Amino acid sequence: MAKVPRRRTKRATETGSFFPLGATVQLEGVNFALYSRDASEVQLLLFDRPDGAPTDVIPVANRTKFVWHTLVLGVKPGQLYGYKVLGDFDPANGKRFNGAKLLIDPYAKALSHKASDSDNLLLAYDSASADRDLSLDARDNNRLVPKAIVVDDAFAWQGDVSPAIPFERLIIYEVHAKGFTAHPSSRVKSPGTYLGFAEKIPYLKKLGVNAVELLPVHESYAEDFLRGKGLTNYWGYNTLGFFAPESAYGTGRKPGCQVAEFKTMVRKLHKAGIEVILDVVYNHTAEGNELGPTLSLRGIDNRTYYCLTGGPRDPGRFYSNLTGCGNTLNLTNPAVIRLVLDSLRYWVDTMHVDGFRFDLASVLGRDASGFVGSAAFFHAVAQDPVLQRVKLIAEPWDLGTYQVGNFPVDWSEWNGRFRDTVRRFVKGDRECVRDLGARLTGSADLYGDDGRSAFNSVNFVTCHDGFTLWDLVSYDGKHNEVNLEDNRDGSDDNSSWNCGVEGETDDPDVNRLRQQLAKNHMCILLFSSGTPMLLGGDEFLRTQRGNNNAYCQDNDLTWFDWDRVATQRDMVTFVKKAIALTRRCTILQRRKFLLGQDLDSDDVRDITWYGPDLGKPHWDDPELRTLCYQLDGSEEPSDLGEYRLFVILNADHRVQGVKLPPLPETRCWRRILDTSLEPGKEWCDPGKEVVMEPVDHYVANPRSVVVLIGN
Repeated sequence: MAKVPRRRTKRATETGSFFPLGATVQLEGVNFALYSRDASEVQLLLFDRPDGAPTDVIPVANRTKFVWHTLVLGVKPGQLYGYKVLGDFDPANGKRFNGAKLLIDPYAKALSHKASDSDNLLLAYDSASADRDLSLDARDNNRLVPKAIVVDDAFAWQGDVSPAIPFERLIIYEVHAKGFTAHPSSRVKSPGTYLGFAEKIPYLKKLGVNAVELLPVHESYAEDFLRGKGLTNYWGYNTLGFFAPESAYGTGRKPGCQVAEFKTMVRKLHKAGIEVILDVVYNHTAEGNELGPTLSLRGIDNRTYYCLTGGPRDPGRFYSNLTGCGNTLNLTNPAVIRLVLDSLRYWVDTMHVDGFRFDLASVLGRDASGFVGSAAFFHAVAQDPVLQRVKLIAEPWDLGTYQVGNFPVDWSEWNGRFRDTVRRFVKGDRECVRDLGARLTGSADLYGDDGRSAFNSVNFVTCHDGFTLWDLVSYDGKHNEVNLEDNRDGSDDNSSWNCGVEGETDDPDVNRLRQQLAKNHMCILLFSSGTPMLLGGDEFLRTQRGNNNAYCQDNDLTWFDWDRVATQRDMVTFVKKAIALTRRCTILQRRKFLLGQDLDSDDVRDITWYGPDLGKPHWDDPELRTLCYQLDGSEEPSDLGEYRLFVILNADHRVQGVKLPPLPETRCWRRILDTSLEPGKEWCDPGKEVVMEPVDHYVANPRSVVVLIGN
């Protein structure tokens, strides 16, 4: 076991408390508390500079319930600190203590800086960790590892409260906190930061979205294999601190400023009526597999925090890798569940966020038998009084299991079935219509048997992981060469269509068709039952030039080019009007499933399906590419009074003559939307809808979406 130089501390200390974990500011100083079941000794190191030597090394002699704790008198907010944790170095049995390594507090609320390329964080590794006869790396890395910062939670919230928007009224906008304004074209004062993001709130407000889902903003670590190639982990799915906002998105005006700046962004979003949902990663950490760096949990209590595996002689040497990222957090251990719940509550109570989207959430429900909907973590969340009131969204798959529809009743889910079916239908594939009917009506086949509602289906066509909407209609295959993996990374199954030309083209007919298909996708997404999620930038046809796995591209490939908002103004206006229609016609934001029943005793079913001939759809006809349906708007209160909507989805490459359902004598069908019309003329403004003549049929052009209103 490596020896740590002993120093006489300059600080007066008291016993302190084992609760709460982390660094807690008190009147007389700061209480430090760290969980480690297997440690034999813990030392608290205080620093004056992020890259300096420790000014104090304080033995933490008090242990209660496996929590090491001490109250250091006179310490104030802004203090930099870290830990050295000593114990057995026995990797075969899962113990990886190394007293030479400075460790980051898992409860750190801010870190002093990002690990830079020049830091040589190989010093955080065990030098012979690939060898069965492991030797211990005794090189000290005090100056290299980012330091935790003592943070005062006080903030001028100015009466901030959550907008508390019901799920069925949400329009979610998935976006990268930095990439939203990092491009010079953003013309904000603080590009690529939380404050820069806040400067663009008026744009989001005008667009009509009322929730942003931010890609990970927890402090993350860029893997060394990426840094060696001049790349980085741009998306941030490699968490280093579950309580610390990403320091790189702060202005850097002073250490820890990212905390107040994040809160400022949230406060301004809430003032604009926009909720904040965080994409969070609690399935693995940045420490990777047995060859990875020792930065925090591995050196604090490896056997507690990680799922370990191995053979009879070395049962704890290796890491279970259900995530594809090297390790898996042990969510069957109460101490780990506590860490995650404490983190979630912190982001709700102290940082005022409104909900979470859980990356690879199937991992959170895994035990030795596989995925279990009644897993301990899900029970803990369900019983938590703070988390009961926020939005919980699962990415319902991981490296080895696909669990769409199987999460507990208080969870919503990214609906990958919706994405796949809508993509196939819009490009004109065969045998899509029957499944499309289920997706349009809220996916009751997935969520209707366990007490959930249509809004539990978070519908999306595109997201950060995959093609943008414009690339979806511009590329048949992925083009990830700049990721330097010989185009092997990223999904090969995209259900995309390039409309006859691969990539960008000057052909006006191809571009016109692409824009029409993009609008069709947007309409189906927004007009379906469920909670729609737009990929940020799709409203102005943002492109990543065919890269469907841009996780390592922190550059203009992924940053928002705001000049494109002007060049694609037609599409931006189209999306604004589509969102506005969902607000006006509240049947499109229905909480309950559409069942094909008359629920308000007006002799009209909530939804009635039709084929083009006004008969029932031939659901099992593999060549059917046109689907029509009528919605009874009277089922949901609105300013429109009694009305009906008739929707024509024609994915066929041929014109379709569609018969229209009869209306009461005093009403007529009027056109709201036809995506096949000339750009800028697809929409009719409210009150100026075009009356249909003749009144009994409509000619639906190829590859179009049509919406008629009868009132």
